[in-house]
Amino acid sequence: MTASVHVKPGSDLRDDFRRAYENRYTWAPGFSGYRGRCIWQQGDQRVEGTFEIGADLKAKVDGIENEEILKAVNSQLWEVAIHRLRRSFEQTHGENTFTAGDTNEVGTEVLVGGKGAGDKYRIKDDVVTMVHRHIHGTVVTIYTTDVTDTGAGYLSHTYTSQYADPATGEVRGGRSSFKDSFAALPGDGPWVLTERVVTTEAHGDTPAGSQTFRFEDLESL
Repeated sequence: MTASVHVKPGSDLRDDFRRAYENRYTWAPGFSGYRGRCIWQQGDQRVEGTFEIGADLKAKVDGIENEEILKAVNSQLWEVAIHRLRRSFEQTHGENTFTAGDTNEVGTEVLVGGKGAGDKYRIKDDVVTMVHRHIHGTVVTIYTTDVTDTGAGYLSHTYTSQYADPATGEVRGGRSSFKDSFAALPGDGPWVLTERVVTTEAHGDTPAGSQTFRFEDLESL
């Protein structure tokens, strides 16, 4: 679906949204896990450790003593694993309905009803270009502007993320911009994250900042 194609507001977008959902890259059943070195950098600070993501998609990081940095690295690896988990459309969205809203340069708005009522997406060219979801008492809005085509689905390469209060819409924290790089593991292995640069805007007393996570010497388990 392209933004130039007129989609009638109110029409059923279940099949269109399913195509975009199933076009995301996920790890195939039988994923065995992988390991490597993890490097965290912020300004002239640099910390290095090792990590492993098991077949159960759980991440384990060793060699980083700073609790905050350890938590940050763990958090990125958890995010990667959770988004590569393969779940069928029916498992995830079986109790939802999908109705067309407006269409703009970002894509066609998909209004969710049913179990996920209040959530919204935008889709364009079988890619989910915007996510607006209620998660644990907060709302996260993600805009994807560039993707990596693996040949077996797409991975978001350049995107932004903003948290807000679901009742008032007031933002919580500064907006974060992400740039991700991926590579396939040797021997036709799964695509995994090799670098993530996170730049966060200043908000309140929290200054703007940028941190880089790199994952090297990667090998399948």
